[in-house]
Amino acid sequence: MAFGSGVLVSALSFDLLDEAFRDAGIIPCVGGSFLGAVTFTAAAFFLNRRGARHRKRSRGQPDETETAGSGLAIAAGAFLDGVPESLVIGISFLRADRIDLALLGAFFLSNFPEGLSSAAGMKRAGRSVRYVFTVWCFIALASAAAAAIGNLTFANTSAATLAFINSFAAGAILAMLADTMIPEAFEEVHDLTGLITACGFLTAFALSRLTD
Repeated sequence: MAFGSGVLVSALSFDLLDEAFRDAGIIPCVGGSFLGAVTFTAAAFFLNRRGARHRKRSRGQPDETETAGSGLAIAAGAFLDGVPESLVIGISFLRADRIDLALLGAFFLSNFPEGLSSAAGMKRAGRSVRYVFTVWCFIALASAAAAAIGNLTFANTSAATLAFINSFAAGAILAMLADTMIPEAFEEVHDLTGLITACGFLTAFALSRLTD
């Protein structure tokens, strides 16, 4: 989770916000990021109060006896975490000149530990293997649909609008990191969190530069 957090910070900085700034300037970049962070925080606050607060935790997720409806809230929260990334992926395929392999790689490197940790937490909370697989299959299909919707919806959108949307997604992802991934990482590895996060950041940064 710490490594994935560093990867995402790099992707946000060098692949989303930097490109958004070059395409549209500082106001859409900062405004979109702030609005994305506010939107994610509001949605997460709603779901967290219904049992989704620890959805990325490998231990400590509530079961249905503790918080009724927490299973659905956790599934919805996991999908919420993936929506901004899915939109970015869909929009990235609108670029005729190249596919951003660094961005796709960054999302894969971060989502892999996210999925492992969340699935482990679901199991420890007493949820069945069928439930865990059903949730993640649904999230995978829904995320693919979100990417397709993003691609089709914004096919004829101006560069400035796309920059705003990418900035919005970047702000939402950054809020998600602070809300779910970094707390889980620190709970497990404590003093090594910063070092591992830096390794993730440098790995993604190198990948971004080497694929330019």
